[in-house]
Amino acid sequence: MKKYLQRIGSSLMLPVAVLPAAAIMLGIGYWIDHDGWGSGNPVAAFLIKGGGAILDNLGILFAIGVAIGMTKAKDGAAALSGLVAYLVVTTLLSPGSVAMLQGIDVTKVNDAFVKIQNPFIGILSGIVASIMYNRFSHVKLIDALAFFSGKRLAPIMSAFAMLIVSLILLFIWPVVFSGLVSFGEAISKLGAVGAGLYGFFNRLLIPMGLHHALNNVFWFDTAGIDDIGKFWKGTGVKGVTGMYQAGYFPVMMFGLPAAALAMYHTAKTKRKKQIASLMLAAGVAAFLTGVTEPIEFSFMFAAPLLYLVHAVLTGLSLAIAAAFHWTAGFGFSGGLIDFILSSSLPLANKPYMLIVQGLVFAVIYYFVFRFLITKFNLQTPGREDDEVVAAMAEAAPTSTGTDKFAVMAARIYEGLGGDDNVTSLDNCVTRLRLEVKDMSVVDQEKIKSTGIPGINIIGPHNIQVVVGPSVQFVADEIAKIRK
Repeated sequence: MKKYLQRIGSSLMLPVAVLPAAAIMLGIGYWIDHDGWGSGNPVAAFLIKGGGAILDNLGILFAIGVAIGMTKAKDGAAALSGLVAYLVVTTLLSPGSVAMLQGIDVTKVNDAFVKIQNPFIGILSGIVASIMYNRFSHVKLIDALAFFSGKRLAPIMSAFAMLIVSLILLFIWPVVFSGLVSFGEAISKLGAVGAGLYGFFNRLLIPMGLHHALNNVFWFDTAGIDDIGKFWKGTGVKGVTGMYQAGYFPVMMFGLPAAALAMYHTAKTKRKKQIASLMLAAGVAAFLTGVTEPIEFSFMFAAPLLYLVHAVLTGLSLAIAAAFHWTAGFGFSGGLIDFILSSSLPLANKPYMLIVQGLVFAVIYYFVFRFLITKFNLQTPGREDDEVVAAMAEAAPTSTGTDKFAVMAARIYEGLGGDDNVTSLDNCVTRLRLEVKDMSVVDQEKIKSTGIPGINIIGPHNIQVVVGPSVQFVADEIAKIRK
């Protein structure tokens, strides 16, 4: 089950990657027309409507993204199946249709069906579509129906499957929806404490890849919170909307880069140069874009104590920002780019204080990490045993230049056991997600010799290789090797 949820989480990265486009359009649009939200300037209106088109249709994007990500072939027919599935369920369970099916006035329809076009339903549609695609995309019908065979059959079966799903949801969706709303309200009623708890558990769930499920409740319009959508569209409450985003900026822009500096300073002298390049690249990525996994995975398993401290500090950061009503938002993650774009929006409240908070957190992260690393002799990057370092150096690839991703991919794939051991390949924003037949065959030191930040072994057959923002290029090269 955990493995399946992880696959769903990685599938969400494709539609989530579109959110920065919405953030850029909305940010620039509001910068042009501060007061009118586009009503006073046609260029601003053009950009704002364009950005809103993405945020208002996340359910569709999630349906398509999950359908592609959860299918074996990742084919266009899978995307069409996801769209068909979403259209069927959202049409059948729209307030007007439900009123007709139940024989009641539309005003008496349960509020759950008013919110039927949401990311949760999109994810469900994508899952159903992927099952139909994997099951029927290779089915051959009789000659008279041959035109509908194979991939063409997948969206057809998805439509029929969603008829059944829609009938089930007609009875259980109100219960599920009320449960999600109750959970979200319970956390939101805790105010700053609730924001802190959310931030803490968000970080703890990252190693398992299950943080997306938690984010879905607070960031999107699944349970009515819609922290990202309301913030960027200016429809929330100033100083409150954005509380599940703002506290990430001090951690991602300042705290984790400071932790990277602490790991550099505590590295062995003879390895400082190597660690400097690794931590500098990871720190810059975290500061500019909010992509923190290259830093987090560098100590997540090597020093679990540090990761627990990091989770606590993240929760504390969200709680502090929420308590003082300092808000900013992101379309992708809590980096400088999103901070600049969101700072001029109507619901941004004293965003500059997040910079002040970030500077304080940088000091806290640096000294806490440095103290714990030296006090407990934690094996953070650059502090590994000499024999391990020697083995890594001996196995390290020497090729550079334009083929570096190909060389890196070849070494990683070789370390995984190659065709004889690797059974499936996928990737998210920063990680390769692979299934292997025998974990004992995997040569972790050979994989680490490529300079990757870390490795996460999920179970006896599932392993994640943390590459960083360039993971797609490495995944593409491995796909070529597997062919």
